[in-house]
Amino acid sequence: LLSESLATIESRISKPVLDDFKKRKLATKSKVVFYSVSKGPHFGTEIKKLETALTLDLLQNWKSVHFKQYNLNALGSDIPSGSLHPLLKVKTEIRKILMNMGFEEMPTNRYVESSFWNFDSLFQPQQHPARDAHDTFFIESPARAADLPAEYLSAVKTMHEVGGSGSIGWRYNWSEEESRKNILRTHTTAVSARVLYEIGQEYVSTGKFRPRKCFSIDRVFRNESLDATHLAEFHQVEGFVVDYGLTLAHLMGEIKEFFRRMGLEQLSFKPAYNPYTEPSMEIFAYHPGLKKRIEIGNSGI
Repeated sequence: LLSESLATIESRISKPVLDDFKKRKLATKSKVVFYSVSKGPHFGTEIKKLETALTLDLLQNWKSVHFKQYNLNALGSDIPSGSLHPLLKVKTEIRKILMNMGFEEMPTNRYVESSFWNFDSLFQPQQHPARDAHDTFFIESPARAADLPAEYLSAVKTMHEVGGSGSIGWRYNWSEEESRKNILRTHTTAVSARVLYEIGQEYVSTGKFRPRKCFSIDRVFRNESLDATHLAEFHQVEGFVVDYGLTLAHLMGEIKEFFRRMGLEQLSFKPAYNPYTEPSMEIFAYHPGLKKRIEIGNSGI
């Protein structure tokens, strides 16, 4: 009622008269705000800290934890630009290191490879468990490779069956049908096998030998059961050096220098077996986080 009466008085007095009253300090205008406070449903005498992030402890004791409500109307922070994938950064770093060491990159655009280049040209026997469907992805269409070099195919067949160059071979009936089966490559060593064959053909045609240092880095595929340390698709780094007079010491020197530039210096080597190199070595490095040595590579001559 009071506010209504004051409004009525203000409306009846003209503005010039009201201004005159204000100048003579006979009238003032003020605004008074009143608040009514009462206890709400969450009233308490202590200030409770509301949690804003989920942790394992909070999830285990969630009944006694008070979380801050989400403001679904709040705008997210602006992302100034895109960023490179961590895997792409690692590939770029490795590629730069190897090129600075004098290596040239091999073409790795063949994800689908024949069993010949992936296994047979590397002298892996056709009964090897790695060639089973439990470990390798086989292609249904096209199921067979048609562009294998006939002369080299025959030489590989002979090496498997009876051996040569000091080897007695695997001594079994080698199957060309098995060798022509198409697969998703299980390692980039198939790329190295192709390039080494091309280097040999270059020497046969020209009679001249050119030392080479080559590397590849790309994805490979294994029919693995997925767990914390295994995926069906992963990346492999590989390289080789071709020259006269190379020894195991040269190989160890190249490996040590590569990993030194990657930041790994506590390396150790262990004798190993590979069908396509002799002698062979597994490479281990100390992992400061795991507090133990882990295998980081394989190698051989």
